[in-house]
Amino acid sequence: MKDVQNQADLRGIPIQKVGVNDVHLPFQIKTKSGSFQSVLACIRLTVDLPQEYKGTHMSRFIEVLSDWRQKPVSNREMDAMLRDIMNRLGAQRAHIEIRFKYFIEKVAPVSGLKSLLDYDCVFEGDLGPAGQLNFILGIAVPFTSLCPCSREISDYGAHNQRGVMKVRIKYVPGRFIWIEDLVELMERQGSCPVYPLLKREDEKFVTEKAYDNAKFIEDVLRDLVLALRGLDGATWFEVECESFESIHNHSAYAFHEEGDKTPA
Repeated sequence: MKDVQNQADLRGIPIQKVGVNDVHLPFQIKTKSGSFQSVLACIRLTVDLPQEYKGTHMSRFIEVLSDWRQKPVSNREMDAMLRDIMNRLGAQRAHIEIRFKYFIEKVAPVSGLKSLLDYDCVFEGDLGPAGQLNFILGIAVPFTSLCPCSREISDYGAHNQRGVMKVRIKYVPGRFIWIEDLVELMERQGSCPVYPLLKREDEKFVTEKAYDNAKFIEDVLRDLVLALRGLDGATWFEVECESFESIHNHSAYAFHEEGDKTPA
């Protein structure tokens, strides 16, 4: 059959990323305890396309991803996936994003009741001509914040709300951080963590803890940046914090980035 994708294109525009997006497959993620957690991942897999080619071969992306379904996935396996798709398509660069929900058991602070909280996570991998995988771990963590200004000016109470802090972090090759450890570090930076299951004695504890630990969104971000700076082996990170204000119809937002993100 005629290979239309390999026909010449005369417009002179190389495409930086082309491939498949919103692919859903089951994978296994290794936990800090040594077991594996089954996740349903949403995947984007792309390669570069030289200007002389009309199109890529979309079926080959699915072939590569299907070979890894229901298997453990980490930076090592992502490196193998990217090398495979680059070899099959003759590409100079490949990129993958694997998004999934990861569940961690939470223990209520007073009653001790256990429940599962889900965290949005992403593994990002980029492989270029130098042959060194550029791996980024991303996590979104919910938190409670309480406004210091509201507490100061009010005769009683203060407005508080749920927010989300997002971190994307890159390590030197051969180093990594467990999802559980990064989540724990992030949760310490808000006014109080979020729990799926709380009894009355727990609710009293978390509301009073937030009141005693009032923070602006700027405080949350700065404390998180300082904590990330203390991680051994981290070479780049990006932080976003958003507070869904309970007395406004807008959110409070803060962003910070530092380090070297340059891919190999």
